Amino acid sequence: MLIYPAIDLFDGKAVRLFKGDYAQMTVYSENPPEIALDFKNSGATHMHIVDLEGAKNGTTPNFETVCAIKKAGGLFCEVGGGIRSMETIEKYVSAGIDRVILGTAAVTEEGFVEKAVKKYGDKIAVGIDIKDGFVAIKGWTEKSEMTAMDFCAKMQAIGVKTLVCTDISKDGAMQGTNHSLYNELMEKFNMQIIASGGVSSIEDVEKLAKRNMYGAIIGKAYYTGAIDLKKAIEVAE
Repeated sequence: MLIYPAIDLFDGKAVRLFKGDYAQMTVYSENPPEIALDFKNSGATHMHIVDLEGAKNGTTPNFETVCAIKKAGGLFCEVGGGIRSMETIEKYVSAGIDRVILGTAAVTEEGFVEKAVKKYGDKIAVGIDIKDGFVAIKGWTEKSEMTAMDFCAKMQAIGVKTLVCTDISKDGAMQGTNHSLYNELMEKFNMQIIASGGVSSIEDVEKLAKRNMYGAIIGKAYYTGAIDLKKAIEVAE
């Protein structure tokens, strides 16, 4: 299992939200590229970046910071937040970003994911953010009409290879991840599933690794010191 330590960006800073609430934001670093270096020194090969401002308004305000992070760490880099057009995908891919994550647009714009997968293949992942069993959109501020399982089935049929799945109720809460959700996803679908939200202990990492998850994202637990990144990577391997 791959470990994806995460950097969430707002105003060029590395921050974390509590359960997706922009009003409950903690700033952890004003120099995100330094964090990427620490990831690398801890043995990470992959990392996960979210532009929180972009997720809200569909733009790329932290694009330069993302590029600086990629350059500093040199790790495999996936980026999500505000990627809602082919132009934005091209912008990131041309800048050397390894994979882009489509979220809101995958739900709201019929055909967009299909078009993106046809052109960019494995460089496209889809992020599914789950709120009460339904897919949440626009930086988690709205709940769509589509159930999580229906959405996943649709993405698999389109040819999406990688799914980043977040249970919003667990995100940033440091109370463990939703293992029953990931069990269900692994049983029903043949995609590479990355667990996100609430991975807050080495036990969480062990459980997910035993389940043969493709990857797990570690966010707040890294910043608070609840998970030692080096140890998590060893356990996952």
